[in-house]
Amino acid sequence: MNSPLLQLLVLAGIAVFLILRLKSVLGTRDGYEKPPVPRGGASQDAKRDFEVIEGGPDHDITDHVPEGSSAARALTEMKRVEPSFNVSEFMGGARGAYEMILMGFERGDLAEIKPFLAEDVYETFAEVVEAREEQGLTIEAEFVGVRELTLQDATFDKATDRAEITMKFIGELTQVVRDNSGEIIEGSQTQVKKQKDIWTFARNMGADDPNWVLVATDE
Repeated sequence: MNSPLLQLLVLAGIAVFLILRLKSVLGTRDGYEKPPVPRGGASQDAKRDFEVIEGGPDHDITDHVPEGSSAARALTEMKRVEPSFNVSEFMGGARGAYEMILMGFERGDLAEIKPFLAEDVYETFAEVVEAREEQGLTIEAEFVGVRELTLQDATFDKATDRAEITMKFIGELTQVVRDNSGEIIEGSQTQVKKQKDIWTFARNMGADDPNWVLVATDE
């Protein structure tokens, strides 16, 4: 046999052997493929990270009350009964409700805020407004803003699905009291005063009515 031809056959055989050997080690790749993940490597770490996130604290709750507290457990139960409930959204709504109810009371306009008051709270407000009117007093007030908004406590009754959330507000407003002749007898139109209120809102979780009702007030 011709020597050059023999060398060519030998080289061809070696090339086929190397191709088959590489194929058995690397496998076949078509286009772009991600490199194999070594056992016990990144995939297990990623799984552990996912489990920590999945089983971790609900920051929508722990951003407002201590983790593991009775208030945190109550808020968790509220979310269990009504998964769409969001604590941060509730607090935003409470801020708006505070301004609306406070200004309605200051100005003596209770009709607009009555749907958001428990019956006994409404009766108390109405008695104060009536007493002011009998004395010929009027209040002019302008809301400046909420300086502080804090979730103080939360309770949940599993038997009735009744939720209660207690909020602390520190509001800022201007206020003057005028007598029946229009003279200012108290307050200032330019001086901003702070007002602290502790209000408790209640609602049955899962109910069709989404509105929370003011059930208690304190200072």
